[in-house]
Amino acid sequence: MREWSAEARLHLHARALSGRSSTRLQMFALYGSFALIAAVVFGTLSVHPF
Repeated sequence: MREWSAEARLHLHARALSGRSSTRLQMFALYGSFALIAAVVFGTLSVHPF
């Protein structure tokens, strides 16, 4: 097994971190959109236009 250079290890580590952060960002966007939809629905239900 060959020895990894420091640059290669740093690149692999950064790529792994970016992959995890993009997944975290997608989950944050998904939950944020659900929270926004829920806030709009509950906001419109709390106002009684009739």
